[in-house]
Amino acid sequence: MHYMVKTNFSVPATARKNKTMVTVVEEVDHLPIYDLDPKLEEFKDHFNYRIKRYLDQKCLIEKHEGGLEEFSKGYLKFGINTVDGATIYREWAPAAQEAQLIGEFNNWNGAKHKMEKDKFGIWSIKISHVNGKPAIPHNSKVKFRFRHGGGAWVDRIPAWIRYATFDASKFGAPYDGVHWDPPACERYVFKHPRPPKPDAPRIYEAHVGMSGEEPEVSTYREFADNVLPRIRANNYNTVQLMAIMEHSYYASFGYHVTNFFAVSSRSGTPEDLKYLVDKAHSLGLRVLMDVVHSHASNNVTDGLNGYDVGQNTHESYFHTGDRGYHKLWDSRLFNYANWEVLRFLLSNLRYWMDEFMFDGFRFDGVTSMLYHHHGINKGFTGNYKEYFSLDTDVDAIVYMMLANHLMHKLLPEATIVAEDVSGMPVLCRPVDEGGVGFDFRLAMAIPDRWIDYLKNKEDRKWSMSEIVQTLTNRRYTEKCIAYAESHDQSIVGDKTIAFILMDKEMYTGMSDLQPASPTINRGIALQKMIHFITMALGGDGYLNFMGNEFGHPEWIDFPREGNNWSYDKCRRQWSLVDTDHLRYKVVPKYINYMNAFDQAMNALEEEFSFLSSSKQIVSDMNEKDKVIVFERGDLVFVFNFHPNKTYKGYKVGCDLPGKYRVALDSDALVFGGHGRVGHDVDHFTSPEGMPGVPETNFNNRPNSFKVLSPPRTCVAYYRVDEDREELRRGGAVASGKIVTEYIDVEATSGETISGGWKGSEKDDCGKKGMKFVFRSSDEDCK
Repeated sequence: MHYMVKTNFSVPATARKNKTMVTVVEEVDHLPIYDLDPKLEEFKDHFNYRIKRYLDQKCLIEKHEGGLEEFSKGYLKFGINTVDGATIYREWAPAAQEAQLIGEFNNWNGAKHKMEKDKFGIWSIKISHVNGKPAIPHNSKVKFRFRHGGGAWVDRIPAWIRYATFDASKFGAPYDGVHWDPPACERYVFKHPRPPKPDAPRIYEAHVGMSGEEPEVSTYREFADNVLPRIRANNYNTVQLMAIMEHSYYASFGYHVTNFFAVSSRSGTPEDLKYLVDKAHSLGLRVLMDVVHSHASNNVTDGLNGYDVGQNTHESYFHTGDRGYHKLWDSRLFNYANWEVLRFLLSNLRYWMDEFMFDGFRFDGVTSMLYHHHGINKGFTGNYKEYFSLDTDVDAIVYMMLANHLMHKLLPEATIVAEDVSGMPVLCRPVDEGGVGFDFRLAMAIPDRWIDYLKNKEDRKWSMSEIVQTLTNRRYTEKCIAYAESHDQSIVGDKTIAFILMDKEMYTGMSDLQPASPTINRGIALQKMIHFITMALGGDGYLNFMGNEFGHPEWIDFPREGNNWSYDKCRRQWSLVDTDHLRYKVVPKYINYMNAFDQAMNALEEEFSFLSSSKQIVSDMNEKDKVIVFERGDLVFVFNFHPNKTYKGYKVGCDLPGKYRVALDSDALVFGGHGRVGHDVDHFTSPEGMPGVPETNFNNRPNSFKVLSPPRTCVAYYRVDEDREELRRGGAVASGKIVTEYIDVEATSGETISGGWKGSEKDDCGKKGMKFVFRSSDEDCK
């Protein structure tokens, strides 16, 4: 069946006189997504409509702009650029009646720098170089001055500006646009290639400004030199940077963007950010950027909203009326059907990817983009009618399809993550299958479950089946990033998981010079278990927010009037993990706990690649014993959430027969445990029932072995490959590399790792911990 669709979606200005849109005739009666999920075929009309909208828009861009790749180079045409011995400035402002370019270069007098408007609402001016040099010097302030229909003249920061600053000595000082065009000798030149795309991302979510210990805004270079080595040492393979796009209100966490092409000047210059990305690549870390295309700051003087002077929506970046305003976020909403809005946003993605070598993006606020109701006061039950109806914002979906198609065409190994709480089907299926094209979505229900349990349920009332259901309730044809806590869970008004668990005792009870209290023992144990089961069972990738790997206390609170502009809760207390006698730490010759376990579970995933395995089988959810047993990839995981019961000879089902050993044990001494699980014990399997007849097996598994399972512990077991065992005896995994030197970890003290693991050959039922190689963050930089 063929469809000819007449739509009112965006067309280029050159085609607007033709009110009947040019359309693409394609066979879209059967999309591959219907084979993956036959229930989607009930909504065939919806999918046909939106795929036609996408194809039509893509065809029009190809016809009038030369294709998406050319279209997305808008930053080379708009804004201020140097071309053939002249400076050319272009700005889309159809509502303007007159316009001038002003700045320090002309003493803020635009009388001699009036701009011309074409029939598409684009203003431009060409200024010849003076004595071979640009008339607008590098690092000088500029603004766009225009007169709107009401007769008033207003000054605005150029929409495509690449740098914006303010006078920090003046409270509430407005931002100024800054022309950023450094001479060749001052431009940062990338030295390192992008690291290859990992099978599964282990993401370290970070905010540069609050990444330092001092009560001040940290810089890109400080983050690169001081924090990136820590991330690499903890065996993450990806860094996700928040608040990179300029935002005038620091406490917005970077989500009220004012200048979309400008790096946040609080932390440095564009060249400084390039240094950070290049340094990450040198350490083997890919870098994702938090991109906010779901809304824009409501600010007028320094934001994109300043270009809205009451014109109709077709001449604005935003919708008019209620549709153009997000009442909960107090921000403006884009009109994704506008041609120049598409150019602006698609070029924005390409700019960050091409100019700064970002390896992908995490799209913020996708739920708000997907629906006209923006998810406000809306609960999603999983009924497909909630996803595919008149509430669906097809304009926004078409934009995201174009964006994902473009990003993967420009960089096939790009990683694009969607922050969506609704669970919309096929959000993470390729565009050519009929999906929206994201690679991953955040598993946002998981942290909510943990916070609910920690705040509202006694340990004995935790439901094993409910935990498993929350962790596994996802579409298995679409990949998820699992996380126990991100920045959202510790912003003001809430706490980190560690602080919920241990609260005020974190101030007095974290010294290793005194015995741990029951609260500290419970807190450290559950901190490890919650994060590990989330990683192992919750998705196809894993995310942790900066500092939570070592149980950062308290909460996040940006400087604001309500806290007397304090930075005390807007920093990371690295000294906690660096201090010898504290239980957070990673220092040679001292036991380290939460941070070491974070290092080890990342190293375990690096070695066994269980996150990228399609094998995930939960064989036991014992409510009485409070035990969860499952297989992921080649590993068998046993989680005992019971507060005080130890199970000797606990029977664990598995797939393959053979010999199993401990791969990772949260009860090991180096992780603050009690060393009760023997790491040199061989666990031999026994057959269960008749081969190929699951109902005769143990928990539907054909084999089993028995383990010791202490309370509040989690242990991962691997099946010994006898052929590889001799090789394994000669090395361990550390930071993704084979390290041949070993250091014993005694029961009372010892050196620890930033990576690998190995069962101790001299372990006497836990008298010694696991053997680890210590690898400092400094070594990773050499």
